[in-house]
Amino acid sequence: MCGIVAAVADRNIVPVLLEGLRKLEYRGYDSAGLALVNAAGLQRLRAVGRVAELAAQVDASGAAGATGIAHTRWATHGVPCERNAHPHVSGGLAVVHNGIIENHEMLRSRLQAEGYEFTSETDTEVVAHLIASELKKNPDFFAATRAAIARLQGAFALAVLRESDPDRIIIAREGSPLLLGLSDHGNYAASDASALLQVTRRIVYLDNGDCAEIRRDGYRITRFDGTPVSHPETLSQLSADAVELGQYRHYMQKEIFEQPVAISNTLEMLGAVRSIQPGLFGANTEALLTDVSQILIIACGTSYHAGLVARYWFEAIAGMPCNVEVASEYRYRESVPDPRMLVITLSQSGETADTLAALRHARSLGMTRTLCICNVPESSLVRENALRFITRAGPEIGVASTKAFTTQLAALYLLTLVFAKLRGVLSEATESAELQSLRHLPIALAKVLLLEPQIRAWSERFATKQNALFLGRGRHYPIALEGALKLKEITYIHAEAYPAGELKHGPLALVDKDMPVIVVAPNDALLEKLKSNLQEVRARGGELYVFADADSKMDAADGVHVIHLPEHYGQLSPLLHVVPLQLLAYHVALVRGTDVDKPRNLAKSVTVE
Repeated sequence: MCGIVAAVADRNIVPVLLEGLRKLEYRGYDSAGLALVNAAGLQRLRAVGRVAELAAQVDASGAAGATGIAHTRWATHGVPCERNAHPHVSGGLAVVHNGIIENHEMLRSRLQAEGYEFTSETDTEVVAHLIASELKKNPDFFAATRAAIARLQGAFALAVLRESDPDRIIIAREGSPLLLGLSDHGNYAASDASALLQVTRRIVYLDNGDCAEIRRDGYRITRFDGTPVSHPETLSQLSADAVELGQYRHYMQKEIFEQPVAISNTLEMLGAVRSIQPGLFGANTEALLTDVSQILIIACGTSYHAGLVARYWFEAIAGMPCNVEVASEYRYRESVPDPRMLVITLSQSGETADTLAALRHARSLGMTRTLCICNVPESSLVRENALRFITRAGPEIGVASTKAFTTQLAALYLLTLVFAKLRGVLSEATESAELQSLRHLPIALAKVLLLEPQIRAWSERFATKQNALFLGRGRHYPIALEGALKLKEITYIHAEAYPAGELKHGPLALVDKDMPVIVVAPNDALLEKLKSNLQEVRARGGELYVFADADSKMDAADGVHVIHLPEHYGQLSPLLHVVPLQLLAYHVALVRGTDVDKPRNLAKSVTVE
């Protein structure tokens, strides 16, 4: 969530640091700060709120320097306030940090016993004091920093500067991304290449376990144990403008194919952690969630479908009762408030009028435990919730949401695991397996995207249809709903979704040779029942289009078309099965010649009731 920029150059690097922070604002943050080494020594400036407020402080102070580090912070340990903002200092050192130090409490106790005083509630301050402590044993800045890092557990990206070493900065990566930027006028580091495009496109990507020293005239990289390593220099192909279409015909297509990266960015904090941390959802998460009695999810459209999937997860994995409400309906009906209920609001833009109004209604009923999952860090919804999780989907331009949906699902699954852990129903073995599944998710999504040619071949069959029926069961029923919504939004084909078990209760009357039936068929406990439902369709002359897992033993036949997904993914299967439905809607829209990115009568952000 946070962002780091660091620079050692032959000129004043303050404008570079500030512009770099601006480029990282999309990541989500609640405070910002920088530290410089200049003729006056170590200078630190911090501000709660936007980067613009930090910039105003810089202008007022006239701060300048050729060596500096800067940071945008998203609170995980300690509330958003100036004393908790980065950089943190100790004995002439300044440190900025992304990630979570899992053993910070133990380290804090030991450092306090050594006489170090803590002025913040953060896990990061222990890093500053720990390096200062190591420097007493070994005056070599690089070696002492590596020794301190070796004692850390968790996920982190670090940048450290020292007043008495004004010409170099030490950086390290374990779990959270960090890269080097090289130029003829100095060298740089940042969380994201977009922060450095203003000064260079020459990038060196660091691996987990790397520690680097950057100077004006060079750099060196070692492993944490001091073993030298080298990585290739690459020329960044990243556009300075993230909303360029690039190789894609439409934004929707681009955003579908960005989903592996978007999921990877959203789950970045899990890179090297060994346990699920409530702090991923904000500094006060554990206190707010510990005695929650039930969950209420409020959302609209695609976000509502994400909530419906999450209900299965919360109840099956965490044993937590969960209800999901359409935002535009919730505030107009009599409901039973519960002050121990967690109210979760979902929105891509964070400006959805119905969702904002529903949140305010819930708060007016005394339900103040609120959390939003949102893609826009500066949005109204983010500001009005007690807790927030910023998905890292990046700009989503297409009206039909794709990557915002899957990143919401990833965040909701992570929250499910947090609840399971707090409720004592997540064993260590299961926790480890779940973390591995989440880390592998971007690769699994990339494999599903390779099915595009097969899905494109199906699109011709749909182009002349006026109606379609989507079927799913269990946690995949909401995915059928989402698939039907996508087809409606951009192709203007009327589509409906039903739980497959409901066929005999009405929808079966619509089935004939002109009604294509799209089926989400993962290899789970309901597969055999689903197969029976499909026989009911075939017996009425309906034509089936089935998205099945590789091991589901469903084969193509007369009137039955099957595309097999590469692997079954258990509880996370909905994230994989929705992608083919997105691609199907997109390619059918191409054949029909509709405006894919700007479908008629719809807007990206619905800011009116």
